[in-house]
Amino acid sequence: MSDNTPKYKIIYDREGCIGAAACAAANADHWEIVEDGKADLKGAKETSPHIWERTITESELQRNLEAAESCPVRVIKIIEIASGKQIYP
Repeated sequence: MSDNTPKYKIIYDREGCIGAAACAAANADHWEIVEDGKADLKGAKETSPHIWERTITESELQRNLEAAESCPVRVIKIIEIASGKQIYP
C-alpha cells in the first residue's frame, strides 16, 4: 500500500466549532478560518448536517492529530479506516 492511499478519516462537527483557530495554527494545510469565524476542513465533504469528512494519508496524520488535539471543544475526530478504530479523541 502506497503512502498516498487514504488510511484515516477526519470527522469534523463544524456546528460545535467556536473559532479558536488552534486547528488552523497547527495545520494550515488542512484547516482555515473563514468568514463566519469558524474553521473549514479543506477538501472535506459534508456527509450530514454540520458534519464534514475527509480522508487523509499516513503522511498527513501527525499534523491533523496536532490540529485535533489543539481544539478546545474536541469537534475533530480521527478514525482509522481499515479497523474503524477511533484514533482521536
